[in-house]
This record gives sequence, structure tokens and C-alpha cells, in this order.
Amino acid sequence: MVAWLAALLPERYTLGMRHILSVLVENEFGVLSKVAGLFSGRGFNIESLCVAPTTDPTVSRITLATAGDDRVLEQVKKQLHKLVNVIGVSDYGDVDHVERELALVKVRAESKSRAEVLNVIDIFRGKVVDVGRHSYVVEVTGSQEKIHAFIELLEPYGVLEVVRTGVVAVLRGERTLAESGHLEAPEIATTHEGRIEREGKDADYV
Repeated sequence: MVAWLAALLPERYTLGMRHILSVLVENEFGVLSKVAGLFSGRGFNIESLCVAPTTDPTVSRITLATAGDDRVLEQVKKQLHKLVNVIGVSDYGDVDHVERELALVKVRAESKSRAEVLNVIDIFRGKVVDVGRHSYVVEVTGSQEKIHAFIELLEPYGVLEVVRTGVVAVLRGERTLAESGHLEAPEIATTHEGRIEREGKDADYV
């Protein structure tokens, strides 16, 4: 990380304690609250959380970013494995991956500062998606570090509103999470057609 970017980031991003976890779960009512409850119960703050179905609509992927003590996080991961609806957990901290986040930033853009604001947007490869008389709405994608730096540089012009999706991540190359060997999962028995059997019943594709 270049020095000028690191200087703009919150301390938690520079201490090496940030983790991005991917949790494959059965797409059922109440699963998200159980997963989030384990983190709050251990004193972890979930900085961002994104949930969506996978290629199998009966399986969802929860991607969350958190920061804290590594030893306590290992305990949380072990507790996640004990949840019936959890298929597997992976920590992207030690694997080669791509991570992205999308943000919509509404920034003040008066006539005298519009050129400067557009210059910042161009440097970060942002996209103006709405133009008002005194403001722009900008779409920007990238790592959390990039988005944080982008917002910091727009602050002097007046950031009116920020909406962020939360980080999502995927392994580099042709590997998938379930096939890579990085997915930590409870013991499962494979059945026909690539399905798995767990807790005495057929679970969904992983």
C-alpha cells in the first residue's frame, strides 16, 4: 500500500487485523441473524455485510468484513461450523483473492469547484450517475481502501451522503470457493449428483 493512501485510512486497516469472511449457508429464514449474533456475542463489530443467493438459489453466500483479535475470531469460526444451516466458512485473509465494493457518493459541486471535483472522480475512475444544480452523485467501485480514500479527498468539497454496498470477494483464477480447499466445513458425506448429506438430511449443492 502506498504511503499517501495508508495515511488516509482508519487505524484498523493498517494493523493487519481486518478479515473478510465468506460463509455459505442454506437459504432459510433466520440464518443471517444467527450468524450475526455470533459476532456480536463475541464483541466483534461487523463493518460490512452482503448477502445474496449463489448459482444455487437454495444456498446463499454471506460476505462480511470485521476486525479484531485473531484468536477470538478463530473461536467465532468454530462456533459458525456448529450452526446447522452453515455449509462452510472461509477467511480470505491468507488466500489470493479479488475484493470489490460499490459506493454511491453525493458530493457538493458548485460552479467554481466542479472541475476540481470531476478531476478527483476521474483519478479514481468514478462515474457521475446524476447531476444536480449543486451536486453530483458518483458511482465508484474498488477495494474498501480505495473508496475510503476517495471519500476523504472529496470531503473538502462537501460530501452530502454516502451509500456503500459492503465488500464482496472471490478467489482469483478458475478456482471456486467450494473447490479450492480453502473452504473450512464440518464433516460431510457426499451423496449422488454432487450433493452432500449433513445432520441426517440432504443439504444443497455447494
